[in-house]
Amino acid sequence: MSNMTPSNITTDGQINEAVSNYRAILEKHSGEFCSESVQTVLGQPELAEEMFRIFQKRVETISSMIVRHVKVDRSRTYQQVLDATKREQYTNSDVVASMPKGEGDEIDVYFFKLGRFISDDDLEKEYTLRGLKNADTYSQSAVNETDPAFADEHPNGTHWKDANGKWCFATFLRWYGRRSVSINRGGNGWDDNWWFAGLRK
Repeated sequence: MSNMTPSNITTDGQINEAVSNYRAILEKHSGEFCSESVQTVLGQPELAEEMFRIFQKRVETISSMIVRHVKVDRSRTYQQVLDATKREQYTNSDVVASMPKGEGDEIDVYFFKLGRFISDDDLEKEYTLRGLKNADTYSQSAVNETDPAFADEHPNGTHWKDANGKWCFATFLRWYGRRSVSINRGGNGWDDNWWFAGLRK
């Protein structure tokens, strides 16, 4: 398991890169603003602080993730994937049949926790903020198969829409001493305990 937490301070090179990237954007759009208005905005003392807060939020968002590298057997049937986790299964067969299969024999699966209630629609925005897409159930299952204890401390879920546009979910957790996997339709949102599984876009 890797915790994506900074081990040292921001380097001068990273600061230079951030400034260079922002300068390039300003140069690209320089013809879109009049000089007088730009000067007025530059004279507003809160501008730099607001820009920093946006940067800070994105860095803090990324640093709270856990990443697991796993091998994924995409040749399995949906049921074989669930059976391989050796968990009690609480599933809807129609929803199981809609599970995204994904691609890639080896893959990094990222987990992040929000610590608050969130709707499925807003959860999609959180994935986008982190440069992620929701994990396919094959990849998420591979993590929980490889390390059955992972969900004991990190109850984890992912979601997707079926052919009718309805939200569905897959969750792994330990409940009253029993390790379980649930596959069903959702739409009622997620409480503050969940870690969400995602993949790089």
